[in-house]
Order: sequence, then C-alpha cells, then structure tokens
Amino acid sequence: MSTFSARRTASLTLAVTAALTLALVTSASANGPEAGTPAQATAPAPSVSGSPEGAFTRIADFYGSYIDAVYDGDGATADRLRAFYLSAPLQAELRKWEETNHADGVLRAQNVPLKWKVTSTGSGTGRTDATVTLTWGGDTTKVFVQADLATRKIVSIRD
Repeated sequence: MSTFSARRTASLTLAVTAALTLALVTSASANGPEAGTPAQATAPAPSVSGSPEGAFTRIADFYGSYIDAVYDGDGATADRLRAFYLSAPLQAELRKWEETNHADGVLRAQNVPLKWKVTSTGSGTGRTDATVTLTWGGDTTKVFVQADLATRKIVSIRD
C-alpha cells in the first residue's frame, strides 16, 4: 500500500469516527440524560403575585399575614390585620364564634397551621369566593371565604 493510500485511509477513518461521535452525542442530548445521570433541575423559582385592587388577592394576603402574626405570637398585629381586612359585621360574628368555641375564628382552631393555600372558587353578585386549605401536620381543613368586590373586605368565613 502506498503512503498516499495509507494517509487517505487514515483520514477517512478519522472522519467517519468523528461523524459517528457527533451523531451519538447529538442523539444523547436530544434524548435527555443517560440512565443513572442526575437530571438538571428545571423547576422555576417560586413566585407570588397579586394586586391591591383584587378582592381575591386580599383574601390570600390576609391569610398569609394573619397566620404569620399568630405563629409569631404577635396578637397586636393579628388584631390590626383583622381590623383592616375583615368587615365590621364579620369581626363581631367571629368574636361570638370564638367565645362559643374557645378557638380562633379565622383559623377555626386553637393552634396555627403549618401551611396554607388560597384557591379562587369564582366571583359573582358583587362577591368573590375562595377556599382556604389549612395544613396541620398531616391533616388539612378547609374554610370558605367570601370578600366584597367593592370594598375588598372579607365578609364571610365558614367551615
């Protein structure tokens, strides 16, 4: 075999090897990570948004802030939050409920939940409705909350 043929064969072998390697790498990338290789986390960072004009946002803001205040043992802040977010008739109703049940009327419990979630359940006739899911260790409870669209005040909290 001549030197020219040997070089030609070596160059051709190198080119074929490079093409096959590129094809395998491209195929592996398109199919995701190999088995046993940890996948990169692609979950978006948590975010919270809202609007001071929305009654539903006010429900979520109230529950988040209120639970924080009660959890921290800050009764004065919890009282101010009630005064700001809850209608006067609801505040009176909660005081009666709390006297009868010896528990927090907003949370419907004597202790503080570890997690909370507010889900919109619709709007109509000047009101917006939400379900508040409270998580207590392994158990959850739900309260049904209604806010007035015009005043953005919470007007009802029900089991």
